Amino acid sequence: MTSLSQRFLWVAFGALALVAPAHAEDFRVGFVNTDRIFREANTAKSAQAKLEQEFSKREKELSDMGAALKAQSDRYEREAPTLSETQRQQRQRQLVDQDRDFQRKRREFQEDLNARKNEELQQVLERANRVVKQVAEQEKYDLVLQEAVYINPKHDITEKVIRALNAAR
Repeated sequence: MTSLSQRFLWVAFGALALVAPAHAEDFRVGFVNTDRIFREANTAKSAQAKLEQEFSKREKELSDMGAALKAQSDRYEREAPTLSETQRQQRQRQLVDQDRDFQRKRREFQEDLNARKNEELQQVLERANRVVKQVAEQEKYDLVLQEAVYINPKHDITEKVIRALNAAR
């Protein structure tokens, strides 16, 4: 009975081997490099510029605040030997409070920036996915992948998608 099952399997595999090449010619696969779209598409570039404009003022304020805190810390280090114990403790407390405030503001800035960046990238990705679908339908692709370990460059349709995205603006 095992022999009959094995023969059946070999016959089935043989039939598949004969049929598969005929269907493989009709099966079209494409690949899209999402990272490249985020770097090169005009929509992604404008989203990045929008974020830079939106957050540049806060970033400068944080940079100035950090520089002022460092200057105060350096001044304290220079003056500490000449200060009384009470003055030293008071200045240390002030520096610790200012540093805590600076770290909190920097953390809030980073959280806000990350949230906005995710919002903007999501919009770019949604638009890119619509364009990928259009390209796939127009050029009759059966499958389009966004992540892969290896892709033969002949299957990469990223450039077509970027051109279509840029033309759609």
